[in-house]
Amino acid sequence: MNRITATAGAEFRIAVRNRWVAISIAMMALFSLVLSAAGSSATGTIGADRLSVVVASLTSLAVYLVPLVALLMSFDAIAGEVERGTLSLLLTYPVSRPEILLGKLLAHLAILTLAVAVGYGIAAVAALAVDGEAIAGLPALWRLLWSSVLLGATFLGVGYAASALARRPSGAAGLAIGVWLGLIVLYDLGLLAAIVADNGGIFTTKVFPLALLANPADAFRLYNLAASQATSAAAGVAGAANTIPIWASLTSILLWPLAAIALATAAFRKVTP
Repeated sequence: MNRITATAGAEFRIAVRNRWVAISIAMMALFSLVLSAAGSSATGTIGADRLSVVVASLTSLAVYLVPLVALLMSFDAIAGEVERGTLSLLLTYPVSRPEILLGKLLAHLAILTLAVAVGYGIAAVAALAVDGEAIAGLPALWRLLWSSVLLGATFLGVGYAASALARRPSGAAGLAIGVWLGLIVLYDLGLLAAIVADNGGIFTTKVFPLALLANPADAFRLYNLAASQATSAAAGVAGAANTIPIWASLTSILLWPLAAIALATAAFRKVTP
């Protein structure tokens, strides 16, 4: 455990020097504040408290921004070490590859958690300042916070795997962006096209719910909207959130980080300095 925390401390200091801490916090704070102001305009029409509506808006933000920040932090975690020649030096120390990976994960997850907490905290303060009843939305905000951390852990693992497979920062960056576009943008567009073509058939009724659970971003969105009082603020997925059991989406977002870290560990074992 000491070796893991030592690796995490070194990685965190590197992230501070590279401005990743400041950049991540600034991005989350800015977008959260904007969505807090814009998303709360629907409060009066849907009958929910202001914070619950803001949480629904923040869920849509987190689906895009949290995976992107996680991938940007992790894409050169291994490839960068290989290119700089520091991986061979690191492996001479009495620390195993899984311990190195876990140390990097702890550092990057701490940065992501800090950024998410600051961003969501600003949104909560803004909502509570203008609506005393917004306190009813605090459980939804807490659920969004820890599930966002799990979503970030998933894509950190994916980023490490891409970094290990590419072995060069330029290739890892391209692979990471490709993964983000595929899972976050193109995946849902493909499902939408398939639903239109299926016209209420077997794909829509049987395959579509499973396809949503198979994507960590969609599972995250379904879980947070399923228990929200403001699902009508995100009508595009409200129907799915109301039909898929909440335990199914929760299971998906709990298992995905473990699968991603296992994939990254397996890929890292094959990297030669």
